[in-house]
Parts: sequence; structure tokens; C-alpha cells
Amino acid sequence: MVRSGPRAWLERCVSRGLSKVTTYALGPYQTAIVRIGFGTAWLLFLLRELPHRHELYGPDGPWSFGLGKQLIETNRAFTVLLWSSSDSWFELVYVLAMASAAAMVLGWHTRVSSVVFMVGVLSLQNRSVFMGDGGDNVIHLMSMYLVLTRCAQVWSLDARRARRARERAAAEGLPVPANAVAATGGVVLWAVLGAVLLGGTFAGALSTGWALFFWALWAVHGLWWGIDKAAGSGGATVREARAVGDILANLAHNGVLLVIMVEVCLVYSTAGWYKIQGSRWQDGTAVYYPMNLDYFTPWPALSHLLAGSGLMIFLVTYGTVVTQVAFPFTLFNRRVKNVLLAAMIMEHIGIAVLLGLPFFSLAMIAADAVFLPTVFLMWTGRHVTALGGRVRRLLPGGRKDPAPAAPGGPPGGGPGVPEQTRHQVTWPATEPASDGPGPGRP
Repeated sequence: MVRSGPRAWLERCVSRGLSKVTTYALGPYQTAIVRIGFGTAWLLFLLRELPHRHELYGPDGPWSFGLGKQLIETNRAFTVLLWSSSDSWFELVYVLAMASAAAMVLGWHTRVSSVVFMVGVLSLQNRSVFMGDGGDNVIHLMSMYLVLTRCAQVWSLDARRARRARERAAAEGLPVPANAVAATGGVVLWAVLGAVLLGGTFAGALSTGWALFFWALWAVHGLWWGIDKAAGSGGATVREARAVGDILANLAHNGVLLVIMVEVCLVYSTAGWYKIQGSRWQDGTAVYYPMNLDYFTPWPALSHLLAGSGLMIFLVTYGTVVTQVAFPFTLFNRRVKNVLLAAMIMEHIGIAVLLGLPFFSLAMIAADAVFLPTVFLMWTGRHVTALGGRVRRLLPGGRKDPAPAAPGGPPGGGPGVPEQTRHQVTWPATEPASDGPGPGRP
């Protein structure tokens, strides 16, 4: 007999909610595009500033090594650049920061790469806190959030390696693993990071809080690898431990995904409400002034052309305020949300071109991507995959036949259905995986 009434309805809602947030890592395509976007933004920034790296973050900068030491002793921020004043140490950290950003874009051993990526971002930005244009603050926060997400479920080398492991197991008639065992490269990276962490701890270079944080990450990654490896041939206890690990990882992922979404809403709402209080935003002339500053006019002719139109300045000024204030309230209406999301992305593209702030704009667009519809992201993934296949076939030695479709995916080897939707953790009232923060979903 099915119970009815408000209490039964509430219990069913709670059961469905628990099932969804513990069984699946939601928003696989959204978190993947966030990973790719922030990895790309940080990598391009480091490449552009490669000739000036010593002045920005190194020994030749105005913020000297001694001043950096004093600041870190005050705010307890983390940076490995103050472990040594050697030029070689700085160069090594800078190269590792670029390499980890590239690894995040490719999704290569993402569990370890995300930690190295965070270390690189925090080390460089905390070394010289006065360098940046606003986008560095967003990258700073997102680098820490990505450590706790399962952001390599799709569009990553990790996902491709897991799929190939399942295909080999199926071809050989072996039991198909729920998750591919971590490759040797990830274990080697984990061991190297453990050695570095051990040296930094014994040298006293880490504060108590940061030491506990990094040792906890290192231990959890090692425990996860051990359980994952033993789950294929272990008994019921090991499989239960693996299921519990999946539940905890999904909870962490979904919780951080919610934090990212709330943070994006707070950024826009606070920016919009502060603009409302400004007299230049109230009279519709605020956008005029930065377009007439030499520092923010990489294309003077274009900036002066737009600044010369009073109607255009008025529309852009008021449109910016309305979009930023209204966006958090449109999350429950997919069509209006998608329209304002497109407007905000176009706004950041305009900031990148007209004001010469490409990395700030790219960082904000990557943050906005958490609200992109899943259908649109899958459509984009299919077309990018098809374009890549055509380019490979045009290269010397490229094969002429189309790429085979991945199991459960669309023709041409597109992104397909995330693998985690096929081996969900058992939980009462299990439902199909949600497509995450897509259209109409906050």
C-alpha cells in the first residue's frame, strides 16, 4: 500500500534527492568544460607572460623575496616559491605550473594533475599578490574546487583510457570493471608528490594546516587507488568499501558543483547591485570612460567608434546591469536563463576585445559554462570530434575511414553517455542520471 500525504511526499523527495547526489556525479559535461576552460586560461596566461615571468613572480619582481616572506607569515597563504630563492627552483615551479595546466586541459591523470594545478596557481599568485586583473581571483578559487570534483568523466584522456580498459575486458571475456584501475603514470606521480610533501614537511616549509590538508589528499588518493585495484578480485567487503568510496566522491563532487554555481551567482548579483549604486551606472555613461583610457583600448579606433555612439553606450551600460542583477533569478526558467547566459558570454567577449582583458574574460566564461545546457555541450563535442577526425584524415598517413563509435556514444566517437551512468552505486529509489545543471536546472 502506497502512503500518501505531505509526510510521504517529503520522504519520497528526500529519498530521490539522496539517490541522485550519492549515485551519480552530476554535470559531467559542465565540470569537464570548466576544467578545460580554466586550464586553458591559466596555460595561455603563463605562456604570454613567459618572457616577463621573472618580473611578475620571480626574483626580479618589485615584490622581493623578503617582502613575500613577511606577507606569508601574516596571511598564512601557501606558495612553494618561498621555499627557496634559487632561480632554478622558480623555473621548475613555473614549468610544472604550465605542464599541470596542459594536463588539466587534456584530462591526463586528473586526480593528481588537479592537485599540481592547484599548487601551481596558489604558488605563483600568492608569491606576488598585486599581479592580476580580477580573473586571477576566479582561477585561484576554481583551482581548489576542481581538486574535489570528478571533472574527467568525459572529454579527457582518463575517460578514454577507462573506456579502452572496459573494451579490452569485454573482448577477452573478463568481468567488465566498474572503474579502470589507475595507470602506472598516476601512481608514479602520486609517489613523487609524496616524496616532495615529505621533504617539505620535514623542512618546516609547510604550516600545520596546509600540511594536514596535503597529507589528507595524498592519503585519500592512495587509499582510493588501493581499493580500486583490489575491487576487481576482492571479496564483498572490498566491493562495499569501493561503493562507499564512490558515494563519498559523488557527494564531494556534487557539493563542490553547487558551490561553484552559487559563487557564479554571487559574483554577478553583487557586481550588479554595486553598479546600481554608482551614479555613472545610473545615468548610463559608465561604459564610456574605460573606452577612452589608453590602458584599456587595445583597438583605439574601435573603442572610439563605440564610445562615440550615445545610444550604444546607454544600451551596453544598462544591459550589463540588468543582465547581472537578473541572472540568478532566471535559473528556474531555462529559456530566459539561456538567453541571459549568452548575453553574459557576449559581454565577456566584448571585454576581452575592447578592454584588452582576455584572460579575465576567459576565466569568467569558463565559470559561466557550469550553467550551459547539456544538449548544447554534447552537440559541441560531437562537432569538435568530427572536425578533429577530418583534420586527422587530411594529415599525411591519416586513415580515411570514419572513427568507430564508442560504446553507448554517438557515431564518430563523440562524447556519448558518461560511463558513470552505467555503473552507478546501489541506493534505494535509484533514478537515471541527471544531466546536471543544464537548461532549467539551477
